[in-house]
Amino acid sequence: MRIVVDFETCESNALCMAAAPEVFEVRDDDKLYVLVENPDEELRAKVEAAVRACPKQAIKIED
Repeated sequence: MRIVVDFETCESNALCMAAAPEVFEVRDDDKLYVLVENPDEELRAKVEAAVRACPKQAIKIED
């Protein structure tokens, strides 16, 4: 699984970070960082929740 973020669309709302803090982080500069671009399958449910939570639909999963 690979995480792809459209940073042009992302508003750094941090809803993805709330769903999967092991994978996403919004830092003090108000930018989203992907901490783990290729997370283990055990995190799939959290990453899928982060994808659904994104109000701008800026996050995608590629298998």
